[in-house]
Formats: sequence, C-alpha cells, structure tokens
Amino acid sequence: MTEINGPGGPEHPGGDAAPHEVPEDSGVAEGPRRVVGTPPPAQARALLIRPEDEEKAPERELPADPDDPRTAKKAEKIVAACFLLAMVAGFGFIAAYVGLEVHSLNAVLNSNLALGLSMAVAFLALGAGAVIWVRHLMPEVELTEQRKPLRSSADDKAAFKETFKEGADASQFVKRPILRRTLIAATVPVAVAPIVLLRDMGPLPGTSLRHTAWKKGTRLVQAVTGVPVLADDFSTPGGILTVVPEGTLTDDEELAKSTVLLIKLRPEQLKAPTVINWTVNGTVAYSKICTHLGCPAALYEQTTHHILCPCHQSTFAADRGAAVIFGPAARPLPQLPITTDSEGYLVAQSDFHEPVGPSFWERG
Repeated sequence: MTEINGPGGPEHPGGDAAPHEVPEDSGVAEGPRRVVGTPPPAQARALLIRPEDEEKAPERELPADPDDPRTAKKAEKIVAACFLLAMVAGFGFIAAYVGLEVHSLNAVLNSNLALGLSMAVAFLALGAGAVIWVRHLMPEVELTEQRKPLRSSADDKAAFKETFKEGADASQFVKRPILRRTLIAATVPVAVAPIVLLRDMGPLPGTSLRHTAWKKGTRLVQAVTGVPVLADDFSTPGGILTVVPEGTLTDDEELAKSTVLLIKLRPEQLKAPTVINWTVNGTVAYSKICTHLGCPAALYEQTTHHILCPCHQSTFAADRGAAVIFGPAARPLPQLPITTDSEGYLVAQSDFHEPVGPSFWERG
C-alpha cells in the first residue's frame, strides 16, 4: 500500500483528516499536490468562466431612486423647462423658415438670424436638459461585466432583463412622466424640421433650365443700372460688361440663367469656333454661368483673352468661342447671338442655341 497525504494529513500539522491508502497495483500515480484554495488545474487553464462557477450577483445592481429626493425634484423641473424651451425654439425654427421672406438682402439676413438662433436654442436646451438629467437624476455607479461565453445562457438573459428594468427605474424615465412628456414634445419639432426643409427640393425644373429670357429683339441692359447698351458706346477693345435681358432685373430665378458676359475684341482677333455672324464689330456675348457647377465666370484677362471662373479655375478662350482651355468644365460657355436694332442698341437675335450652365441642367 502507498500512503498519499493531503491537507490535514500527517505532513500538515494540526490536520484532523486521516491518510488515504491507495493500492500499489491500482495504476494511480502519485502527482503534485494542490495548495488549499487554488482552482483545479482544468479550471485554472480555462479561458471562459462557466455560469455555475460565478458568484451570485447582488439582488439589485442599480439604485431605483436618487439619494436626495429634494434635489432630484428640483432637477426634474429644470430639465422639463429646458425641454419645453427646446420645443418652442424648434417650432420657432419651422415658423421662421416658412414665414420669413428671402427676396432681399435684409430679408435674407433676418431669415438666417432667426433660423440660426432658433435652432441653436433648440439644441442647446435639449443638451442642457439631458446633462442635468444624467448628473442629478441618474445614479453614479460603475458596473463590471465578467468575461463569459458568447452565447448567453438563460440565466444571463433573465439577468439582463432584470438589469434593463432596473436601469429604466434608475433613469427616472418611467417614474417621472413630466420628463418623459416634455422630452417627447421637445424632439417633435426637431424631427419635423427636416421634412419642412424638403420643401426646397421641389418642384422639379422639368425643361425650364433649357431656355432663358433671351429672344429676338430683347435689348441687352447693364446688370446693375438697367441701362440699355449702345454698340457705339461699347467700342473700346478689352472692355467687359455684365448684361441681362431687359425687364428681368427683379427676377432672380431668370437672372440665374440669363446673365451674359459682353466682351469687346478687335474683329480680327475672333477665331473659330466663334460664330462671327453672332457678333457686332468684335463684340461677343457669352453666358456668364460656368458650365462646370454654375458659378459666375466673371474674371477676364485682357492680354490673353481668357475668361476665368473663380470657383474651380475653369478657363475659357473668349477669342475662340469660349472654348475650355483649363479646368474641370466640360464644354464651352454658350454664345448668345447678338445684333443691333434701328436705334443702335445691342439686342439678341434669339435665345441661346444650347442649354446654359452646368451639364446636369440639360437633364432637367
């Protein structure tokens, strides 16, 4: 017989357990002894902890109510006030967007101020209310989740359900209806605002972008003063002038596609593909709307006869039919056919023979 001593055996003074005897021919080899209090070798090597090996969680992980009911009640009123302010500001944003006109510089300024201020107040009040809610109504606790198998056991699912319920209680969302209702009221106008903003996406332009206000006999007038342009007055080579169709100075939508750049060159400087029959003694007219993204191509270099768009540096040759010589624009600036009337004023022969502006306008 071979004698194996464990904790409390003869080799451990003070032990009260009797030694165990194992028959010598039993095939059991004597191995290293385990220290009292350490896990078995198999469990020590395990990466995941089995649910049955974990300690039982306390009955409740989160407190149901704040520590100071009086402070919580005061914070509740402040949060509700913040949410109500956010609701009023949100509806104010919608009212300003729908009701304020934007047909002048002062009107645009007032509209932008009202929109920016109301939306800023709405988000600021929502944020302040949320911060006060978290700081003064929810408990400040730290939870640690043990490493577990990826698949949750039935006990874990039940524990999560219970923790979720406790979290709902601790957040005060269920117990304090005034907070819940004012929060919902505050988020309604913020959620509705994008729907109102979609108004700017319609109606579809259809084929309206393919035509402008230019037609046979329409006089070219200066964009600022509205004064018609005499061919004899615009006779200095290198001169440049922004002109629009007569009678459209107050029509912003029409000006956005009908504005023209009038350039004076010497007749011998004009080369193909410029249509000479559409010019008057070297005066040529091109659409001012860049064919890249619609920016105003308003810069002109007299020495090189280059028209430049300041937005993305598209460059057009004014002496060669406004052909693209640099930049992302895909096609030349359309040329407007011009001539003179019986009084010597510059007039259009017809509308542009191709759509003006960016290429995607053609697909309207």
